[in-house]
Amino acid sequence: MKADVEAIVTETLDGLAFDLVEWLPRGSKQRPILDVRVDRRDGVKVTVADCARASRAIEARLDAGPLAGIKYVLEVSSPGMERPLKTVADWRRFTGRQAAVKSAALGGRTEVTIVGIDGEPGAEVATLRDARGDHRVAIADVQDARLAFHWTR
Repeated sequence: MKADVEAIVTETLDGLAFDLVEWLPRGSKQRPILDVRVDRRDGVKVTVADCARASRAIEARLDAGPLAGIKYVLEVSSPGMERPLKTVADWRRFTGRQAAVKSAALGGRTEVTIVGIDGEPGAEVATLRDARGDHRVAIADVQDARLAFHWTR
């Protein structure tokens, strides 16, 4: 059922010109919690109204499908300041930004600046800069990456 629900969420968001950034199923079988993180395709920040619109559309589809009759909780929000970088488009969009990247090529989790992305489709390489210098890391070899955010005073 997890794959069915994710497909419904992705298809519904696609019709609204949103992308599914993260889907975090939690809760129990009797009371599942569907934590959905969305982003706008036009690059504009996600608003509360966007989340409400996405929530209503997803809920309508889920109530008519595999979760019909199940008491679930749907939470729709923006991906936040420490959003994951999952696609090559994410990496390109956030070039110049700080990210926490986990990769064996970097020796584990390291905070870096995304300098640029190049390479052929399916074999893209990120140039990442940290205190030790520049590193070229295949995006396919990155285990986890999230934008880094630091509170300043």
